[in-house]
Amino acid sequence: MKRFLFVAVLALVLAPVAAACHAHPTLAAMEGQIMCPVCGTTLDQSDSPAARQIERVIARRIAAGDSDCQIKDRLAAQHGEAIRAAPPRKGFGLLAWWLPIGGIALVGALLAVGAWRWSRRAPAEEVAVDPSQNGRGALDPALERRVDEELARFDG
Repeated sequence: MKRFLFVAVLALVLAPVAAACHAHPTLAAMEGQIMCPVCGTTLDQSDSPAARQIERVIARRIAAGDSDCQIKDRLAAQHGEAIRAAPPRKGFGLLAWWLPIGGIALVGALLAVGAWRWSRRAPAEEVAVDPSQNGRGALDPALERRVDEELARFDG
């Protein structure tokens, strides 16, 4: 449990580092992060003229030395926040990032508790065996006679 808490705290500490801007983005990386305003898919999936135009703008901004955050901010200012393929990692958009992680953690914890409880169950009580039955449990005499008749049919 301590190891899990350590990993969770470490992930929270390193999350801002992972979300940091990249100083030298590539067009290929940016194409998956920007939406086409015409068809609603990412630029790498779109063949529309608007997508090609945005790709040219991105290529010019990369050549000018802009970071990926600066490029995204410029495009969001021109086309609106819907141009970003992912919700922002601040404010209400942060909920879209943490809700799935929290759900996965909750399900994992419930599965762990369920497995622990299942493994701790007391073993089922053993059925008392009558030694006169040659190791068999006591059956209803009518049922035992019927089983014997059926077995005799197959043997004969």
